[in-house]
Amino acid sequence: MNLRIVLSVMQFNVEICYNCRMERRTSRRTSVSLKAERISGNKKYNVFIEDISETGIHLITAPSEANKKYIPGTEIDVRFMLPDGERIKLCCRIAWSFNRLPPEREVDSIGLEIMDPPLKYVEFIRTLSGAAG
Repeated sequence: MNLRIVLSVMQFNVEICYNCRMERRTSRRTSVSLKAERISGNKKYNVFIEDISETGIHLITAPSEANKKYIPGTEIDVRFMLPDGERIKLCCRIAWSFNRLPPEREVDSIGLEIMDPPLKYVEFIRTLSGAAG
């Protein structure tokens, strides 16, 4: 049995998950500061990628009523530009989200799992990891 509870504690939403699938990260994360777009249907929303790996992304976005809620398991697309100028689109699944409540709410923080990352993306991440290590 899976049980999911969302509590509002002070200015934070806290999600508690009992017997939900939790996995350890399999890829090393690299800190970055990349402008990107979150794509939902025909609409695009500006976001920033804070850290990145071969299998996941941590992004932040300004809170907006126009943005739909970030529900774990929801699929979204993220697009950004590689250093060579090529735009790459990643199909992702929301793994977790952390939303602050007003008035302190400055950004929403979202963890994404990348589904079937393209080879060009994996090569880009490996160059970042090599430069950082």
